[in-house]
Amino acid sequence: MPQSVKIFLTALISALSFTFSSASAQLVYSTKYASDAKVKVYVTKYKSDADLVVYKCKYKSDAGDNNGVWFFTDYSSDAKKKIYFTDYRSDADITIYFTEYKSDAGWQNNSKKHVMY
Repeated sequence: MPQSVKIFLTALISALSFTFSSASAQLVYSTKYASDAKVKVYVTKYKSDADLVVYKCKYKSDAGDNNGVWFFTDYSSDAKKKIYFTDYRSDADITIYFTEYKSDAGWQNNSKKHVMY
């Protein structure tokens, strides 16, 4: 096989891998109105009260696959999930806690995991 074909195939495989890995990323958009969101979220003060511990990453490529590593998009069309932050826990589908450490991110209540798929 010629060297140019090997280089092309390597580049193609790399591009496809990146595309498919980002397709399932937790890209979220925070809506202004509850009616525009798929998921209503309440932010708790204590990690122990949360269904999900969330780490906000700075780059889209760092977003996780339903593991609590979120990237907030500027446009709703770029998001995989549209969320609304509610003031009342009773109105929420899930409760989250924001952490400063990526290693802390993850589900604490696996029964709610389906909400973010």
